[in-house]
Amino acid sequence: MLYIIGLGLADERDISVKGLEIVKRAERVYLEAYTAVLLVDKDVLEAYYGRSIIIADRETVESQSDSILAGADTVDVAFLVVGDPFSATTHADLALRCRQNSPQIPTRTLPNASILTAVGATGLSLYSFGQTVSMVFYEENWRPDSWYPKVKENADLGLHTLILLDIKVKEPNLKALERGKYVFDPPRFMTAAQCAEQMLETEETRAASEEGKSTGVAGKERLAVAVARLGSEGEKIVAGTLEELAQQDLGKPLHSLVLCGWKMHEMEWEFVRDFAVDREKFDEIWKRDYAGKGVQ
Repeated sequence: MLYIIGLGLADERDISVKGLEIVKRAERVYLEAYTAVLLVDKDVLEAYYGRSIIIADRETVESQSDSILAGADTVDVAFLVVGDPFSATTHADLALRCRQNSPQIPTRTLPNASILTAVGATGLSLYSFGQTVSMVFYEENWRPDSWYPKVKENADLGLHTLILLDIKVKEPNLKALERGKYVFDPPRFMTAAQCAEQMLETEETRAASEEGKSTGVAGKERLAVAVARLGSEGEKIVAGTLEELAQQDLGKPLHSLVLCGWKMHEMEWEFVRDFAVDREKFDEIWKRDYAGKGVQ
C-alpha cells in the first residue's frame, strides 16, 4: 500500500501518531521536497523517525514515479508530504497513478495541518476566503500576472485571497545547461515582502498600460496580512497595507500573504489589527474602505 502522509507545517514532531507508526514499519520512506519544505533538515526527521528517508524531488515525483510505486502493491511505502497530502495537485496525481497501475496499488491518506487552514491564526475567517493563488518569482523578462484576475474575482465577491509564495529547490542553472553542465541554483524562498512588491508593481504596470486593466485590488493601501512559519514556535504575523508589508522582514521561510477582502467583518478587524504595523493607519483604512461595505 502507498501511504500519503501529511507532516504538518513545522518540524519532525508534527506528524500524527498513526503516521509515525506507518513510517517506522514501511519498506521505503520518501519525502516530497519541492512543493513545500519543513523547518528542519532531513537528518532531523531521520533521527526522530528512526528511518532512512529518500528525497523525492520534482523530477522523481513527476517523471520517475514508477520508482516510488515499485512493489507498493505487495509492501508498504510511505510518501511524506509537508502540510496536508492534497494541498497540491501533484499528490492527487500520484494517487491516480496508483489506481491506474496494473496491478492496482491500494492507497491511504493521512491528513495534517495545512497553510490552507493554519492561516486562520490571522483571525480572518476561513469561510470568507476565495480561490487560492500562487505567486512566482518575477524574472527580468518574465513577469506573469495570471494571479491578478483571480484576485479580482475574489475581491468582487468581498473575499480574502491566500497567496502561496514561490520556492525554488533543486532548480537547474539555465546558463550552465547551455554549456552542457548540470548545476543547481541555491534554494530560493519568496518572502512576503517580495510578494507585496510584485503585486504593487503589477498594479502600477496595469495602471500605466493603454488597455487600462488596473482595478486597484493590489494598490498601495489595500490591507493584507503576511505570515511566516505558521504552526511553529517562531511564527510571525504582520498586518498592514501592501506598501507597508513590502518593507517588512519576517525572517526565515516559509512565508505566505493574505489580501483582505471587502467583507472583512468587524470581529476579523478587531483580531487582525493587533498585528498591524501602524494600528491607527490600519483602523483608518478599514473604516474607510471595508467596514460595512460588503460586496463592491
